[in-house]
Order: sequence, then C-alpha cells, then structure tokens
Amino acid sequence: MDISQTVAVITGGGSGMGAETAKRLAAEGAKVVLLDQNLEAAAKIAQEINGTAIQCDVSQALEVESAILCAGEFGDIRICVNCAGIAPAKRIVGREGPMLLEDFERVIRINLIGTFNVMRCVANVMMKQEPVNQDGERGVIINTASIAAFEGQIGQAAYSASKGGIVAMTLPAAREFAAFGIRVMTIAPGIVETPMMLNMPEKVQQGLLENAPFPARFAKPYEYAELVKHIIQNPMLNGSVIRLDGALRMCAR
Repeated sequence: MDISQTVAVITGGGSGMGAETAKRLAAEGAKVVLLDQNLEAAAKIAQEINGTAIQCDVSQALEVESAILCAGEFGDIRICVNCAGIAPAKRIVGREGPMLLEDFERVIRINLIGTFNVMRCVANVMMKQEPVNQDGERGVIINTASIAAFEGQIGQAAYSASKGGIVAMTLPAAREFAAFGIRVMTIAPGIVETPMMLNMPEKVQQGLLENAPFPARFAKPYEYAELVKHIIQNPMLNGSVIRLDGALRMCAR
C-alpha cells in the first residue's frame, strides 16, 4: 500500500514507538493523526510533523468513536498503528497480599480492550472505503504486543495476559477482515530504548540485556517504525505476529 497521502491513526503517538512511527509515516507523506491521553506530548509531535493530535483514552468507547470520526475528516483512514499501553510490574501475590483486582483490570482494559476498541472502530470505517489497488486492499491495522506475551517474567502476569490477548486476536481478526481487504498484523517488541526503560536503574537495564544474543542492546524506536513501514508496504504480511527482539528470550526473573 502506498503510504503517501493516506490518513494514519497512531495511538500512544505522544512518545516512544508511537512517536517514532508518527515521524516515519509523516516522512513518507502520510497525514498522521495521533491519539494519546497526554495531549501536550502528542501535540508536540504533531507540530513537528504537521499532523493532528487528539486527546483520547483508548479504553473508552465513546472517546475512540469520536476520535476516529475526527480522523476521517482528513481523508480515508488506510493505516492504524496501536501503540498505546502501560507496563506496570506487580506480583499476583506480593508482600502486601493479593494484587488488587482493579490493578489487573486496568492493564487489561488499556492494553487489550483499548487495542480492540480502536481496531473495531477503525475497521468499521475502512470497510466502507474504496479499495486502493488491484488486490482490493482497503487498509492495514498493526497492533503492538510484546515478547512478554510468550515469556512473561515474574511480576508480569497482568501485562503478559494483556499482550497475549493481542497476539491471539491477530489471526481471527485478519480472517474476519480479509473479505474487506483489511490486513491485521502484530509486532511483539523485546526491550526497547524508550524513556521509561532508560529511567530504570542501570543494574536493572543490564539485567534485561544479559540474555540478548545479537544485537546485545535495546531495540531503537525507529527500528519498530521501520518494521511498521515495511508491513504497510508488503501486502503478503497478514495475520501474523513478528518478534522484534534480536533473538531475546526472557528468563523467569
């Protein structure tokens, strides 16, 4: 699919992988609409790339429906990249007792339900658009999981569950939307050099890198963005999960 002059909706676009993806797609000529709870951060990125920022909580149905409606005013929405998410670490049963159920629910609501919420609204719009090529393609949705979906560490039960749900949705969603020419892919990053990661103690960072075969470093947000670009442009990528982890397999702790 040609990226130029298409509308690309990016959730979590105010920072990290979402911000870098916004910049990359804008450089390819896309009209980028950034959805983020942090409007100030999203607006800063939007100003850099001549895009649009919309404050939005992806877990809220009406907010997402309204945001997608606004994004559609800039043209046909052909691209959606879901980067919004949180990654709290908490044991199921810790020193203070069982994890509060609302803590588990919050992670599921933002990461998994939020991704589904955006996907359902965007797909509903894409289905009604005209195809853009001989394949009959109408759009592509790229979701973000994590290698924690496969090898979650201690303290990642909620996070792993939320990302595992995103992985599990990929194929059935792709099969459902195939009749409408909409592709669905998922990227499962390993450890990525984001502000949140770099603010961790040096000892914690080095511990995460101990099992990284090659390259023995954090992934760069731009490497995620480059993979997004390739997925958009390669029509045979559909219904699969791509690990972006340098062969890293997380240990138990």
